[in-house]
Parts: sequence; structure tokens; C-alpha cells
Amino acid sequence: MTYMMTAPPQDRAVREGDPAAVRADGAAQPLVGSAQAAGELGLTRGELARAVQLGIVRTGPPTTGGAARFARAELARVRAAADGPPDALRRRVETVAGAQAAAEVLGIGPSRFTRLARCGHFTPVGYRINRYRAVVWLYLTAELREFADREPDRLRGRAPAEDRDLLAAKGDLRPRAWRGRHVGLLLRRTADPWARAAVLAGVLPEDELREAVPDPAERTVLAALAPPPPYGHPQVPAAAAVAAGLLRAGPPDEVHRYRTSLEFALTGARGQSKSTGDRGPT
Repeated sequence: MTYMMTAPPQDRAVREGDPAAVRADGAAQPLVGSAQAAGELGLTRGELARAVQLGIVRTGPPTTGGAARFARAELARVRAAADGPPDALRRRVETVAGAQAAAEVLGIGPSRFTRLARCGHFTPVGYRINRYRAVVWLYLTAELREFADREPDRLRGRAPAEDRDLLAAKGDLRPRAWRGRHVGLLLRRTADPWARAAVLAGVLPEDELREAVPDPAERTVLAALAPPPPYGHPQVPAAAAVAAGLLRAGPPDEVHRYRTSLEFALTGARGQSKSTGDRGPT
């Protein structure tokens, strides 16, 4: 069996390292690097990476080395869309790390925040692995404040029965909630059927993936199209090993949901390959 892999089209200038893209009308559209883009938007590079992750800022064609580039038209769009004070965009991507900092935003104790987070009332936007190899979850400050305004009763009084039952069973919905958010953000950033299938394949445990995709050629395609680790993923091997566990679905019902979604996505991807031969096993 043979298969075809075609890279997403890039304009000649970008392939040759010239920081410019070509608009639909054929005119050159200048591209800038992450540091310059962050400065023009009033963000740090880390905040810009978070804005890209959340779909607030769209990247342009990357360089041959894979470095992100941003079209000036996109930066102008983001600036024009920003509402409120000059730091409105920064407020949208501001994060806090850990229960102590998140609890301070809400005006509650860290133990109460941890209970609420474990029961799924807050969805992490990222993670860090500390020097003790423990997961430190990151939360969007704006979402915490919105929760406080929307559900003030959750911040005081006794927890509802379903929360007490989950805590008694030592349950923790934070990893699952983060995976759902992460996968959703990745899927919204591409319309390519094989790339979408690769996002879903990346969440499945290896044995489940082999059962869902028995064709080695298809698994090769999915592996080649797999998205890079999320922003903030550690590079130190010991910490990376801990973080790797967060990337895979765990509970059986979660695994089943992603596997069903993958099988559906593969049906569409295979149909595209048959009709166009653009990508995937043939």
C-alpha cells in the first residue's frame, strides 16, 4: 500500500525565508516574528502564545524552520477588535497558576478552590510541572472572575451532593476538562480532515489507537500530522513524562468518546483521499 503526503501550500517567499506572504489579490503581505508581534500588541511572548492557543490571534505561514510569523493585517485586526482599555487584550489572556493564586482572585481559600476545580467548575487553560513533578494548573483570570459574578453561591456554603460524592471517590475532573478544551481549540484551528483526525488520534492511548486505526500507513500519516505539544509543555524528561500522562484520555467513557470521534473523522478523511488524492493512504 502506498500513501501520499502533501504539505500545506506555502508561498514562495515564505519557503525561501523572506518574511512576506501573498494575499489573495497577489500583493505581498509582510510578516513579522513573535517578538515583534507581541510588542505591537502590547503582550509578552508568552501572552502572545496564549492568544494564539485561544484563537484570538491567527498565525501566518511559518518559516522553513517552523517559527511562527504573523501578518500585519492580522495584528491590525486584533488591535481594532480589542474593546475597552489599552490592556484589554492582555486581560483576556492573563493566567494564574495554582490554587493559591486562583483562590485569591475569587476571594476564597485555596482548599475550597481546589475542591471546586476538582469537581469541574473551572477548566484549566494550561499546566506546568513543578520541581516536585506535581501538576500546577493554569486558569484564565477573566474566567475566574466571570464565574464569581455568575455563581457567587458556589464560593460559600456547603458543596452540593454530587460534588461531595465525587470528592469522596477521590475524583478529579481537571485533566479531562483540560483535554476537552485543548482538543476543541486544536480542532477549531484546522479544517483539514486528516489533521483533524490526527488531533483526535493524539488523545487516545496507544492500544486504543491501534484498534481504531489498524492500518499502519494511516497511523503513519496521523503521527506525521500530530500537533506539537501544547504551550508550556516541559522539556526536562522527568517533567515531560508526567505531562505526557495529561495528553491521553483516561476514563473509559472519555476514551470511547474520542475514539468514536476519530472513527467519524477518518471516514471523512478517507473519502477526501479517494476523491482528491491530496493526503493519506491510497
